[in-house]
Amino acid sequence: MVSLSTTISRLSRMQPPGARPSVPDRLHDLIGFAPDPGNLRARMYVPADLEPGAALVVALHGCTQDAAVYDHGTGWSTLADAQGFALLFPEQRRANNANMCFNWFEAADIARIGGEAESIAAIIDAAVAAHGIDPARIFITGLSAGGAMTAVMLATWPERFAAGAIIGGLPYGTAIGVRAALERMRGQKALDALPIAPAPAVPRVAIWHGTADPTVVIANSDALVEQWCRVHALPPEPRQGRSGANWSQSIWCDAQGHALVEEWRVAGMGHGVPIDPASGIGHVGPFMLDVGLSSTLEIARGWGLIDAVERPAAAEPAAAPASRPAPRGAKLERLTPEPAADDHAAAHSAGTVQATIEKALRAAGLMR
Repeated sequence: MVSLSTTISRLSRMQPPGARPSVPDRLHDLIGFAPDPGNLRARMYVPADLEPGAALVVALHGCTQDAAVYDHGTGWSTLADAQGFALLFPEQRRANNANMCFNWFEAADIARIGGEAESIAAIIDAAVAAHGIDPARIFITGLSAGGAMTAVMLATWPERFAAGAIIGGLPYGTAIGVRAALERMRGQKALDALPIAPAPAVPRVAIWHGTADPTVVIANSDALVEQWCRVHALPPEPRQGRSGANWSQSIWCDAQGHALVEEWRVAGMGHGVPIDPASGIGHVGPFMLDVGLSSTLEIARGWGLIDAVERPAAAEPAAAPASRPAPRGAKLERLTPEPAADDHAAAHSAGTVQATIEKALRAAGLMR
């Protein structure tokens, strides 16, 4: 088990505040949304000749990233051009978090009303009104802190979303405060989470994680599966599954066979978004990991946003019911290098972190 001090040391090597990869920026600002208690920026990509009733994908970047960097790496706007849906990128402001992390560990920001979650909901409403989006075809995804905030939105605003995809993220309400966030990321202490209130319609959820993620350990994927299977009242064992050379997919279905929860595990992958540049979607970069599998394509396919794109050639159906592959602790060959800089967690806290932890976080540039 990696210690808290080791995690802080890794966080200190993150991309320094103000640094940003040079990438094309295809996005424009969305202004005039309200309320905005979380003080967020909103950016969009709308393909030419977007048809009325189109779908909307909401994408939440990770720490040290901004919306343009996340779009370039994942390739969402390239796919949007081909398939005719709109994109919305809520963006953190450095005034809220020194490392551009969404504040998934702050109680005020993960409540339905009064913080970043309410701002994201207002941004979505403004995009729907501005571009004639079909309210029944709104989807959300994100990486790391953005993945954890995706879980927040699915839990607190479930009526807004048809489905979501959480990449390298954490369960809703699993940590309050910086110290708890660091511990949960590392798998230290119990991964207890806040209960998710019942809703008339619960979104479908896909969970993506690398088995060798050193920043947000695979135990968080297990906890996410458990949380959302509980919300959907599904049994603990999946009913379907399939696998490829370096990935596996487990599927939990309702009695009618509809997939409600999915878990994708990429063997040996570290912390980041699985991409496949050979597909023409996405670009390699920090936390954008070439593993020969495009999560962007697979997520969009699962949401019904792709007309005709072949699945990976290596995909083979597994006999149902399928046991979950790649259990925790399994020895798997690393397929991609571990990122030199850890993405995630935290920066700004007004809370009750012990003085020594606060001092170390400030020295690392993670707190003001």
